[in-house]
Amino acid sequence: RRDHREVLSVIPLHKTAGSVSTDWTCDPGPEHSGAKQIDAGQGQVVMTNDKSEAFFLRESTWTRLASVPIKHISVGPAGIWGVDSSNNVYKYGGGDFVLSNGQSLHQVDAGGQDKIAGVTSSSTIHCLSSAVASGSKQGVSLSWTTFPGALMYISCSSYGCWGVNSGQQIYFTKTDSCQIRGWTHVEGGAIMVEAGTDGTVFVVTVHGTLFQRTGISANVPHGTGWLQLPMSKNIKHASYDLGNLWLVMNGGLIMKCTK
Repeated sequence: RRDHREVLSVIPLHKTAGSVSTDWTCDPGPEHSGAKQIDAGQGQVVMTNDKSEAFFLRESTWTRLASVPIKHISVGPAGIWGVDSSNNVYKYGGGDFVLSNGQSLHQVDAGGQDKIAGVTSSSTIHCLSSAVASGSKQGVSLSWTTFPGALMYISCSSYGCWGVNSGQQIYFTKTDSCQIRGWTHVEGGAIMVEAGTDGTVFVVTVHGTLFQRTGISANVPHGTGWLQLPMSKNIKHASYDLGNLWLVMNGGLIMKCTK
């Protein structure tokens, strides 16, 4: 039986068009003490710190997003979404976070082209179509679709959704808006997964190491293998958008990596 605490294995890859490069250059990102979680999408970058304060990156400066305490934030085609310490869900608009009724979430992801996805503290999985979300108004309760399965973290891209469960197992599903096609178990183990809008996927292991999924294509959306990136084994959180890989290290340091 697989020990779910093990790190991901590096699977040998042929040098094909589906291979990825390990040639990343990492430098300290825009300074902010106590960074906890970061998310990038649609050319935008957002971040939360250890005080549950949410920020938006404007050029090279972090700008506070309103005063609502947010523990997890996400940005993508569906806009900016967040959850607070009580698992209330918010959408950012008009200069403030607006409470979204209908579903409590522990973590939310706005990276899907046509959906918002999230998981609860009890690992149930939920999805909201962008069409429904875009027409939401304050005080109106939104109807979320419940997916089968149990995950502690989820991230969606143009190809589908990736997730990890409490046993650090990794899963993938193709989706059409909030219609799921069943979860496929993917080898390896991780505590969080990041799916860029373009389909690029990274995972962070319990030991703080970073892996990138290889061989992802429209025909093979779940990819073919994992490649460990030769970076510090001190990574807490990762996000990717438009060729930029953003990392939060243990201790709250932000790194920006490019090829």
